[in-house]
Amino acid sequence: MLVRCFRYLRPYATQTVGVYLTMLAITLLTLFIPQLIRWSVDSGIRGGDMNLLAGAVGALLGLTLLRGILAYFQGIWSESASQGVAYDLRAAIHQQLLSLSFSYHDRTETGQLLSRALQDVERVRFLTGRAFLRLVEGGALLFGTMIALLLMNPLLALLALGTMPLLIHRALVFGSQFRPLSRAIQNQLAVLTTRIEQSLRGVRVVKAFAQESAEIERFDRESGHWFDLSARAARTQAINVPMLDLIANMGIIFIIWYGGLLVIDGRLTVGELVAFSTYLGQLVQPVRRLGIMVPAVAEAAAAGERIFEILDAAPEVADAPGAVTLPAISGHVVFKSVSFAYFGRHQVLRDISFEAQPGQIIALLGATGSGKSTIINLIPRFYDPTHGQIQIDGHDIRGVTINSLRDQISIVLQESTLFATSVRENIAFGRPDADEQAIIAAATTAQAHPFILELPDGYDTRVGERGVTLSGGQKQRVAIARALLKDPRILILDDATASVDTQTEHQIQLALRALMQGRTSFVIAQRLSTLRAADCILVLERGRIAARGTHAELLRTSGLYADIYARQLRPQEETP
Repeated sequence: MLVRCFRYLRPYATQTVGVYLTMLAITLLTLFIPQLIRWSVDSGIRGGDMNLLAGAVGALLGLTLLRGILAYFQGIWSESASQGVAYDLRAAIHQQLLSLSFSYHDRTETGQLLSRALQDVERVRFLTGRAFLRLVEGGALLFGTMIALLLMNPLLALLALGTMPLLIHRALVFGSQFRPLSRAIQNQLAVLTTRIEQSLRGVRVVKAFAQESAEIERFDRESGHWFDLSARAARTQAINVPMLDLIANMGIIFIIWYGGLLVIDGRLTVGELVAFSTYLGQLVQPVRRLGIMVPAVAEAAAAGERIFEILDAAPEVADAPGAVTLPAISGHVVFKSVSFAYFGRHQVLRDISFEAQPGQIIALLGATGSGKSTIINLIPRFYDPTHGQIQIDGHDIRGVTINSLRDQISIVLQESTLFATSVRENIAFGRPDADEQAIIAAATTAQAHPFILELPDGYDTRVGERGVTLSGGQKQRVAIARALLKDPRILILDDATASVDTQTEHQIQLALRALMQGRTSFVIAQRLSTLRAADCILVLERGRIAARGTHAELLRTSGLYADIYARQLRPQEETP
């Protein structure tokens, strides 16, 4: 997992090499400074040579300054490379989330995905930047210090470094304890993110049902669980970090005791004792970092697992090997014995067969859960049929590229989604290169132009998140304008006039009829006017086509349609 994370440093190899070369230079300087101190103590102070002492002090200042300059470049290059890793990971996650099929998003919570794209990527960034660098730097300094101490006095060195195996063992135990806790904390943080996101998205429903207290209680419960996990992690750190410090400082205690005896016996100089103490003192900070960086590496490994769960997910709907570009179509759509089950278990459609000729209007009618929305979701390959085949102009849609298929289809969903940007950008979403004249023409046809002109900044007016600053009818008309501007060969309308008043609906129906000329249209409708205009009505019941025909034919031949007409449609004839 860690190796996979570090592969993202490849594009930043130059900075990364520079980071570790400066780290090596800093380590060499750090190892040389105690020797310079030893020399200045033994030859300058004890020898009474003021000139030598002054030179040694000057050399120490110079080396310290040089080390600071190297540390500056190390920090700049390290941050640049690690931020590049974060940039690439977030871009990869965003691209992957947009490429994954609808079924993946159906079973994955938005808060979980947000947590992985933000907090988890940040942990991997820290790993590829400072965390791993400090671990390598600490290891190099430990190895160099060991060599220097053994060369000065092997027995004293072995005594001083005897605690290092225990230190390393304790650090590894700490990491093994902290990693599962870290993953649990990250997962719970994702749960909290999801809870906040759902509360904010449904804030109007929460307030309408006076459920503020209940939502606060749910959040407090999840937050309390996160607190308990964090407290356990804090206790683990509180026990292990001081223990690591204690083990490290035991070496200094041994040096002062045994080294002092050697100095008294004349077998060790004062300068060498000071150098020994300086070497081990320089190891204290890396050891403390070890207590922080080992958990950071554990956190990054857990974060990497969560990130690569997304990046490794395979889209259930993807271009087949050898898929061809769908040429310009006339709109001849054929369903051949199509069945579909969500997640392979929940059967929704059973043996659906029908044919839509170019330019025909196909209306879909049925109770909730009868399969209407599933049929229109299969045409642009939001999902693939479990069994059967769908053809457009003789092409099996699984044999053409997804982009070339969807480029020739426009959709207006029952719940129109607008983006928090200008009205102009929302209308031109499917055709970003559209000019002002085309945008206004589409808005005019969709009966949106008059109300857009009344907005504070006209077409430049920014709509709120999900278009909340517009009424339902206004959002629907902007969505219809967006579909019109794309100039599709196949048009899908999921109850597209459900949110507009009767007068506006009549105007939009006139515009849509003009648009539908020469285009195949699939309409989920509960309005009598839409059903009367349809060339064929498919009446769905429990995932099957129970009846088909025009409005007049179905009134004569289908008891189910006659019942729906009597209960739902006839009252519309009495509406002014």
